[in-house]
Amino acid sequence: MLLIVVIAKSLIELSLMFIVARFVLGLLAGAKRNTNVFWQLLDVAAKPALWLTRRVSPRLILDQHIPLATASWLLVAWVLVVKLKIDLCMQLGASACQ
Repeated sequence: MLLIVVIAKSLIELSLMFIVARFVLGLLAGAKRNTNVFWQLLDVAAKPALWLTRRVSPRLILDQHIPLATASWLLVAWVLVVKLKIDLCMQLGASACQ
């Protein structure tokens, strides 16, 4: 169970990093971001989380707000998974979580 929680935490952290990096690079690259190779890589890496958010969110939410919504639910999920990991570590003992 602990392994599943650690893997979930890592995937959430990676998705958050991709979305934040995509946002920062978008600010730096400006209008030419679509021709930037690193932007395209980050866009491909962030697509699964963005796609999931678009699928579960109502059509009322604009496409330009999807990255913010994705980052929001990923942050909430990260907090919940960290709490679960702490609870598991308290049950199993500190030696199991090192």
